[in-house]
Amino acid sequence: MKRIKVMIAEDERLAREELAYLLEQEPDIEMLPYASSGRELLELAAQWQPDVVFLDVHMPELEGLQAARMLKASPHSPLIVFTTAYDEYAVEAFGLNAIDYLLKPYSHIRFKESLERIRARYAGSQGLSGATVPAAVHARPGGLQPPEAKAGKMSGLLLLDDGDKHVLVDPEAILYAVREERIVAIHTAEGQRIMSKQTLQELEERLTGYSFFRPHRSYLVNVNRIAELSPWTNGAYNIVMKDELRTVIPLSREAAKDLFRLLRKA
Repeated sequence: MKRIKVMIAEDERLAREELAYLLEQEPDIEMLPYASSGRELLELAAQWQPDVVFLDVHMPELEGLQAARMLKASPHSPLIVFTTAYDEYAVEAFGLNAIDYLLKPYSHIRFKESLERIRARYAGSQGLSGATVPAAVHARPGGLQPPEAKAGKMSGLLLLDDGDKHVLVDPEAILYAVREERIVAIHTAEGQRIMSKQTLQELEERLTGYSFFRPHRSYLVNVNRIAELSPWTNGAYNIVMKDELRTVIPLSREAAKDLFRLLRKA
């Protein structure tokens, strides 16, 4: 089993030791030397080349966000999990393609979710060098609720480009996405249509952990928003979505087998 190399960048000793203890319980995690400042992180990262960095936003000498920007530009760009007691840096973290954003104090369940995101990306890319996917942000009461508040499901926002602006979308509100030439049109339950320049594959990777499925090479659908499956021809089906238009999406014969197998296990 190939192990995932993890580095902690945290100046508070107790927070660092607690996180290190949690990580050391995982058999596929290899712990690297820790950094207690932003500049020390850059030096150690260059030497040890971590796959993942758990990075505190507020660090001495060089702030975590600044260090993350510099790591992103390095030849070996690790995945970043921001750890902080403040939620106001979330949007900036999205812009840096952090894989997650943990608000202190985070629960054991929330920590495990971060590990699953990391492992999913690791398994999909056969390694983490240079690979980043954005995070889901979990705030305290008054903002977004932690995952426990939604019966164990992940709760967060996805930052998407929409022309010359960026919008925040709840992944569970996405009905489906369709590739239209060089853009991807993302349709939400509220009737919003977001025109993104990212590829469908990139969007699918960013939605790891949510119930999305590729029924066709040009489509990505939210399984929880499917109303029915209608037989078409030669073993293929049409997916009917739960929207006012009852949008019909093609389901290829091979994909139909996978989808039925998935739904029977649900």
